[in-house]
Amino acid sequence: MTTRSKGQALAHIGFGQVRHSRLRPARNAFVYGTYFLMLPMRSLQANGPGALARNRLAALSFFDKDHGDGRGPEQGGALAWLDELLRTQGIDDASGEVWLHCYPRVLGFTFKPVSFWYCHAADGKLRAIVVEVNNTFGERHCYLLDRPAFGVELRATKVFHVSPFCPVEGGYRFRFMVTPDLQRTVARIDYDDAQGPLIETSVSGTLQPLTSAAVRHALWRYPAMTWGVVARIHWQALKLFIKRTPFFGKPPLPATFTSR
Repeated sequence: MTTRSKGQALAHIGFGQVRHSRLRPARNAFVYGTYFLMLPMRSLQANGPGALARNRLAALSFFDKDHGDGRGPEQGGALAWLDELLRTQGIDDASGEVWLHCYPRVLGFTFKPVSFWYCHAADGKLRAIVVEVNNTFGERHCYLLDRPAFGVELRATKVFHVSPFCPVEGGYRFRFMVTPDLQRTVARIDYDDAQGPLIETSVSGTLQPLTSAAVRHALWRYPAMTWGVVARIHWQALKLFIKRTPFFGKPPLPATFTSR
């Protein structure tokens, strides 16, 4: 990631791929081209959004209320929610930059299956990662990964219903990677149920500063990207249904909004 000047990080956009493989009982795999935002939330709060359409209608935009508890900019936005979440979890030293990896709104619509909050300490070291998960029922849950490190596998127990073709059991294995020049990023999430590895997923991309030209390129190349996310989820679900993959009913929400 690049900066405008000392202490002022720039918003980025990443172009890459989503990969997903289900290993059993019937194998199902796909690869889709995609793009995503990588936003330095503290810099944006202090210095303004630049080329990013924030909290206003545009062909490609970002709205704070799409994250966390839905608070808008008048309540401090998504960053205020995140800082509050970290404090309630006993993390009070993540005062450095917070990079949010997420999908934008496109033509006013968005669905964010997963977003990643990379929270840094004042010295620039990675302090925590918050994995924010949404399902198609309009529900949300966060997994807090304390003291992570790039390239090191991190684990969390699964407590939140995402797919009717996966039980709420077992756990996730996370691995986050960046290249030395910070221009390419990979987020990998593998899911193991009671029988072992079941799903392997990753999103990767090459980053560039978010400019008006980059926005036009994204809209031209993927004109209805967020609508496509939802359509592809349902298409893949239909394929699993046809393959007679076991179906699991929706359980109650977990007792707490954040799992550590």
